[in-house]
Amino acid sequence: MTIDKFNFAGKKAIVRVDFNVPLDENGKITDDTRIRGALPTLKKVLNDGGSLIIMSHMGKPKGKVNMKMSLGQIAYAVSEKLGVAVKFAPDCAKAGDAAASLMAGEVLLLENLRFYPEEEGKPVGIEKEDPAYDEAKKAMKASQKQFAKTLASYADCYINDAFGTAHRKHASTAVIADYFDEGNKMLGLLMEQEVKAVDNVLSNIKRPFTAIMGGSKVSTKIGIIENLMDKVDNLILCGGMTYTFAKAQGGEVGKSICEYDKLDMALDIIAKAEEKGVNLVLGTDCVAADDFNNNANTIVCAANEIPVEYEGMDAGPETREKFAAAIAGAKTILWNGPAGVFEFDNFTAGSKAIAEAIAKATEEGAFSLIGGGDSVACINKFGMADKVSYISTGGGALLEAIEGKVLPGVAAIKGE
Repeated sequence: MTIDKFNFAGKKAIVRVDFNVPLDENGKITDDTRIRGALPTLKKVLNDGGSLIIMSHMGKPKGKVNMKMSLGQIAYAVSEKLGVAVKFAPDCAKAGDAAASLMAGEVLLLENLRFYPEEEGKPVGIEKEDPAYDEAKKAMKASQKQFAKTLASYADCYINDAFGTAHRKHASTAVIADYFDEGNKMLGLLMEQEVKAVDNVLSNIKRPFTAIMGGSKVSTKIGIIENLMDKVDNLILCGGMTYTFAKAQGGEVGKSICEYDKLDMALDIIAKAEEKGVNLVLGTDCVAADDFNNNANTIVCAANEIPVEYEGMDAGPETREKFAAAIAGAKTILWNGPAGVFEFDNFTAGSKAIAEAIAKATEEGAFSLIGGGDSVACINKFGMADKVSYISTGGGALLEAIEGKVLPGVAAIKGE
């Protein structure tokens, strides 16, 4: 079932959203992007004449009640955005009466799902090495099913609109779907957009296809890099991983971040790119600093000739031109991970060069997908969010989808 074809009139819908929004020290929301992203789905239910039960997690309370992560803090914001009074259930597993009394057009927000360890389904207080761990895990899985069944009992239909947690087989993101028949479970509008965006990049490729992978470590991106190697025409590898590649090829990287135990992996990636005919673009020069702070002394040097007391902090001018050239003319673009320590204003040039090149290519007809927290933060920092095709709300979920993994949250709805 698809949400646009479902009539919610007279129905209670339980919707898994991702309201894991950042809060300041006073519990006030500092960025409401995730709430705004869920509004089309939530309003569809209400506009049809249905009632809403909203559930989400916040932070990592590890199965214990922690009021600093209470969703009660954001009920006012959800109410404000929806234009409807939002009731709050202070215990997500004991909200049956509150849910049953909901009338058409009414909204109930459940307390943080992760206050219960059953949400994540991991045994608490026991290590994997403990001989009793397997039994504890088995017992927790049974409890997780019961928890999911309780949540399901509140509603007539289930919507998953939380792409950010779609890679987790949690009670509210996957297990709950077992308690609804095929015609009463569906992806939300945001989830549908996310799945379509990933599909555009990986299955509906218009060439040339340029992927930009940043970040500090090769090891955390190896699965994605290997999956992309069979799909892309140009692969830009930037950020901290630049220096692992420079070192692997015999260079000097000073104090730069470098995975010395992954040098062989870096050489394998270079060899695979050559074998598959992929244009692998690596940094040739960098902006290096004598300290890890915004006001450090800097020099521009070759990425493989960094003085011993310096560390690479951003892509150099020559590298920026190479990146822009590999992005120019592309018809499909994927960007995950910055080119430097963009949090410091003096080291944003590399990431900004990438963002500007992507914006220009998008204007010329490319489909550009930006995903992963840091890339999204980059594009927002530069005020260029409206100049790209799609910005993904899911960090880990997007990366696993790009890696070619099946997302439990999507599979539970689609029956894959």
